[in-house]
Amino acid sequence: MRAAVQRVREASVVVDGVTIARIGTGLLVYVGCARGDGETDVHYLAEKTAGLRIFPDEVGKMNRSVADVGGEVLAVSAFTLQADARKGRRPSFDAAAAPEEAVRLCERYVQSLRAAGLNVAEGRFRAHMLVQSINDGPICVLLDSRRVV
Repeated sequence: MRAAVQRVREASVVVDGVTIARIGTGLLVYVGCARGDGETDVHYLAEKTAGLRIFPDEVGKMNRSVADVGGEVLAVSAFTLQADARKGRRPSFDAAAAPEEAVRLCERYVQSLRAAGLNVAEGRFRAHMLVQSINDGPICVLLDSRRVV
């Protein structure tokens, strides 16, 4: 599993002209599931996301997690995180998990974040979403459960 984690002042998701999710200060997380991902990947990614210290402390050093600052999380599924653009000009998505498996993994990821005490809003799986955000920093961190060493 991969995640692109952005520290935001606010973020929202619009589907068919209707805002379906909105957060204030927190993390906008794009989540992409790969074939072969499982519970170990979900646990790793959720733990890393919840504990990622990318919010400033009282001296401005990135030393606080989203929970430490009372922030929220907006999780948005994005199979395109599994894109391979090394050959040609059109990315291949062969590494992405099948939709049925990806939705299960994304749901488990959100459940794990909620179990960690975080307030989590969600995009809509397989919908065309308009995602709006104000990135704070900008701070963007890539997480990959298969690149743990």
